[in-house]
Amino acid sequence: MSENQKQKLVRQILWNRLIAVVEEQANVLLKTAFGPITREAGDLSAGVYDTRGRMLAQAVTGTPGHVNTMATAVAHFLDRFPADSLKPGDVLVTNDPWMGTGHLFDFVIVTPAFLKGKLIGFFASTCHVIDIGGRGFVAEATSVYEEGLYVPHMKLMIGRKNAAAKRNETLFSILAGNVREPMQVRGDILGLVSCNAVAARRLAAMLAEFGLGELDALGEYIVSTSRESMRAAIRKLPRGTWRASMTLDGYEAPVELKAALTVSNGTIHVDYAGTSAASRFGINSPKCYTDAYTSFGVKCIVAPGIPNNAGSLEMVTVSAPEDSIVNPLRPRAVTARHLIGQMLPELVFGCFDEPLAGKVPAEGAGSMWILGLSGGPQVEGARPDATRFNVISIGIGGMGARPAKDGLSSTAFPSGVGAIPVEITEAQSPLLFRRRELAEGPGGEGRQRGGMGAVIEIENTEQAPFSIACATFDRRHNPARGRAGGGDGRVGRVALASGKLLPGKETYVVPAGDCLIAEMPGGGGYGKRT
Repeated sequence: MSENQKQKLVRQILWNRLIAVVEEQANVLLKTAFGPITREAGDLSAGVYDTRGRMLAQAVTGTPGHVNTMATAVAHFLDRFPADSLKPGDVLVTNDPWMGTGHLFDFVIVTPAFLKGKLIGFFASTCHVIDIGGRGFVAEATSVYEEGLYVPHMKLMIGRKNAAAKRNETLFSILAGNVREPMQVRGDILGLVSCNAVAARRLAAMLAEFGLGELDALGEYIVSTSRESMRAAIRKLPRGTWRASMTLDGYEAPVELKAALTVSNGTIHVDYAGTSAASRFGINSPKCYTDAYTSFGVKCIVAPGIPNNAGSLEMVTVSAPEDSIVNPLRPRAVTARHLIGQMLPELVFGCFDEPLAGKVPAEGAGSMWILGLSGGPQVEGARPDATRFNVISIGIGGMGARPAKDGLSSTAFPSGVGAIPVEITEAQSPLLFRRRELAEGPGGEGRQRGGMGAVIEIENTEQAPFSIACATFDRRHNPARGRAGGGDGRVGRVALASGKLLPGKETYVVPAGDCLIAEMPGGGGYGKRT
């Protein structure tokens, strides 16, 4: 074996070990998280960065909205806490929507990793906490100030020489005094700290095992190789500009998303000029979140097998009008930002339909439905002794049909999260899921049929009212469109068993003795039936 082959083999082994480190990082978070949306649905991300804050590798477990926003989030920390000022034991935190992952519910935790006192890189992780105060998980706020507690970039743990790191108990006290589920929120944040700490130890051990004193050389190889691989994949595409548009239900008015995708010599640029202005309400997608899902949509089509890191992401750029719904300015409300952001891969697919005819799937349901369910004496019409609860369930629609296969049913694309088992939600509340099954016939017809969405029916066993936040329910008026002659998927629907339709994005009260029925939208069909 030549020296070059040996070096290549060693790099491959190191890469595999690095992936194992971040996978263990994600799994520690899964096993220590308190909130079911993290523990059960996998709404999280984990990754490793070089000393410059460039993402080198991500865990497979996690969502594109978290992973790809974290790719740039670490650099914001380093702007405020230069690498040479950090020491062992330091842990950094923020939930800044514009410099984190898009809304206040996601905490980003960054931990510097050291080997023999020398900084070797960073680990970052994030997850969605059950509550952050404010109005809760609704889109009814008209500014971010109403949406909950904002934590600027700061130290969560403070490293001390020859002593254990000091925890920022002031921050934990502020959190406990502002959120509805302080135990869960505290537990999730400490889970983030723990998973980073485990990963930092594993990285140090890995480097020591191979006789390496730093990560940056390997990191440069990973980034440059991924960059060139992505560039080569883009160069295989036709060059030009293609456009697509999509109409969504919106909040106060329908939303028009428009994109122009330009393929040039090794790079792709997506421009959202013409997209609707920012909403007054909390469905706006901060630019970091818009970038994340745009890049993900491009990668799904162009280079799904190339590692997702700073190098490959560098080849995709995004522009969007200031204060549009895909680039809202502070202090716009952003809680339900996924409603817009998770539709963007479908829009990117639409741009690719003409140059890659016959290779792009039909539109799917897109953004998942997050059912924010709560009860207690604060709900209109409830008794003083009604049980207080604040839980989340996830409703998942169907994917669009593929050129040669039917669309997947009840599959969360592009987020990749799973549904929270009904037993978990029932154990945390007096709610009972009367049914959770595939809805009949919601997928668009065609040569290949669109995927079916789920239908969920819920009641309160206490014979007390409960509330449902419909903030994230879209495609109730504008269905997922078919492609190449395929039919549209069926729209979603939310109603009471007694017959009342719940048409808007407000918070509704389900009366005692009644049931909530939520039917998720289906995916579009592909091709004409013969």
